[in-house]
Amino acid sequence: MSVIVHLFALLAGALEPLFATFATAAAIVVATVCVRALLHPLARAGARAEKARARLAPRTAELRRRHGADPERLRRALLELHTREGVSPAAGCLPMLAQLPVFLVMYRLFTAERADGEAGGLPEDRLGPAPLGGVYADALADGGVFGPQGLVYLCLFAVIAAVAAWTYRRARTAALRAEVPGAPGLARILPLLSFGTLATAAFVPLAAGLYLATTTAWTAAERALLHRDRGRGADGEV
Repeated sequence: MSVIVHLFALLAGALEPLFATFATAAAIVVATVCVRALLHPLARAGARAEKARARLAPRTAELRRRHGADPERLRRALLELHTREGVSPAAGCLPMLAQLPVFLVMYRLFTAERADGEAGGLPEDRLGPAPLGGVYADALADGGVFGPQGLVYLCLFAVIAAVAAWTYRRARTAALRAEVPGAPGLARILPLLSFGTLATAAFVPLAAGLYLATTTAWTAAERALLHRDRGRGADGEV
């Protein structure tokens, strides 16, 4: 952890001439963007797999109709179809899973304490009046919803909510368009998960919330780019 703290402090120091007291917060955003850029090839692979699954939706529906009463035979038939077409069901999950260690590191970085009780991470750094190691409950206890710290969280929540709402509209439209007769109605509900990030941000340190806001905004923009041909009936390469 000390090595990560040192590297992060170097990044914040490099950004200090540009962002002054907001250098640590800016370092979180820059580090997040760098991680997401490194994971972009996985996102492209996931987008290709998602388009392939959409292309195979009629054949998948036919298999469900024919083998719906035999779950084991249906599973084998779907596996054979995906293998023959080179589609990996897990491809779309890889970018999300790859981000989990980064989120955990960010969480620990601003909450860690050494055995002697002193700060082991960077909990004393701040975003304006709000400590990056603090949580929303601390802000409510120090001035309430519209206090100095509370306003910082409200701005963060507003960004996450705006991204979630935009993502929800796109995901729901795509799900309804791709859904075929007999497909699970869960496809209509899954887009609501985009608001889960908003709930999470209320309970994690502000630093982790800033990471969530940055990575969800990247995801929304990335999906809009990779799926820009959706709705035009194109299967264009990603």
